[in-house]
Amino acid sequence: MTDAATRISESKAKPIEFDNSYARLPQNFFARVEPTPVAAPRLIAFNRALAEEMGLDADALEADAAAIFSGNRILAGSEPIAQAYAGHQFGQFVPQLGDGRAILLGEVIRPDGARRDIQLKGSGPTPFSRRGDGRAALGPVLREYIVSEAMHALGIPTTRALAAVTTGQPVYRETMLPGAIVTRIASSHIRVGTFQFFAARGDTDSIRILADHVIDRHYPELNGQDERYLKLLEAVARRQAQLIARWLGVGFIHGVMNTDNMAVSGETIDFGPCAFMDSYDPRTVFSSIDKAGRYAYGNQPMIGQWNIARLAETLLPLLHETPGDAVDLANDAVSRFMEHFQAAWSETIRAKLGLGDAVEDGDTDLIRAFLALMLEQKADLTLSFRRLSDAAEDSAADTAFADLLADRQAAGPWLSRWRERLDRDPRLPAERVAAMRAVNPAFIPRNHRIEEAIVAAVEEQDFSLFAALNDLLSRPYDDQPAFSAYARPPMPGEEVLQTFCGT
Repeated sequence: MTDAATRISESKAKPIEFDNSYARLPQNFFARVEPTPVAAPRLIAFNRALAEEMGLDADALEADAAAIFSGNRILAGSEPIAQAYAGHQFGQFVPQLGDGRAILLGEVIRPDGARRDIQLKGSGPTPFSRRGDGRAALGPVLREYIVSEAMHALGIPTTRALAAVTTGQPVYRETMLPGAIVTRIASSHIRVGTFQFFAARGDTDSIRILADHVIDRHYPELNGQDERYLKLLEAVARRQAQLIARWLGVGFIHGVMNTDNMAVSGETIDFGPCAFMDSYDPRTVFSSIDKAGRYAYGNQPMIGQWNIARLAETLLPLLHETPGDAVDLANDAVSRFMEHFQAAWSETIRAKLGLGDAVEDGDTDLIRAFLALMLEQKADLTLSFRRLSDAAEDSAADTAFADLLADRQAAGPWLSRWRERLDRDPRLPAERVAAMRAVNPAFIPRNHRIEEAIVAAVEEQDFSLFAALNDLLSRPYDDQPAFSAYARPPMPGEEVLQTFCGT
């Protein structure tokens, strides 16, 4: 191992063609820092399909993957930086956070013109590490890889995983654990907390530069428009509201929705103590650090709006030269967050129940009754919707849905109402069933299955369960009968009730 990461010379072929727009911003936006080399990197996974989608040289990357994705070798054109940001953590403001264990290697432009970040997470200390080791343990790296790729397969906007490596070095948390690094791909890593970093310093010029960069990168349709900063706030709010509605549709609980974990691109980011709900209950919390349930499943829309309000505060100097008018504009934009969420949630839940586009007066009551039935009967969220997809095609499948309830007889009244409603849907049954099965997955990343894969990897260096789970979850809407055991919720004794932050 060398004292510094090895750089591939400019004369050699470039597996990645970098174009680093964030590194061209002013120096106070980041710190230049290279990954700290590791002792014995070993490749766990390389997402070849993602590499090819991004227009990268997959063969060249895979041939030297352990060195490249551990940070031991820095490719030509890379400009490694740690980004600065602040954030509200569980409601408490911290004026400086930043990438304490992540380093942005640079950006690439895909063949379709979309720009993507390439970031190493767990690559060593940075000026923002706050006395931390800058490393990641193997378990959180595997969880992020599994869940982020599963979210993509589910059709939910998300950061993605390009590669994962073990480092050959331990990290120390409550115990000694094997170290690892995940390579994360994102539309950008700009967060609400990035804006808060400059607002905390009264640096309006940097807020404007950042806002212009975000518009150019994520909302170019706003360029040249009047009130473009207000429209930026509205656009971020809309995307975040739509994202959270999609989370709720698959039972996803982020677990740590701090403002530094909300990307202004509208992608899911930072898979720390995240988990998917089994039995439906809006109060469900998995995160070991969320003692009061601030980020419970059912609280996520309200927290999304709260975070957007914090973004609005940072943009006030750009919204209007008169402070009072700026506050009025911001409040109006923030207040519409719930309108965006309700519209997105209505679209999501209606599609999952097969209700079609034509809204009837009784639909809201029907939806509420279904959610109440699942809660009362402790029904599994994922299987309930999947069984309804089957029942929409054949009433004989009603039995399979009823079997999910603590009291099988409780299913009858609601199913009768639902079937009567479907009779007024103009679509053919086969069309309706196909639409329902396309939004109601057969498989999600069940918490006990993720933990099973992590334990095998950490304790036995066996990555076969990790690989199998990733393969299964790449097709979540297919039945895959050979893997039917992975569709069921945990049995008594298999439940994983707490998840933990990677730090």
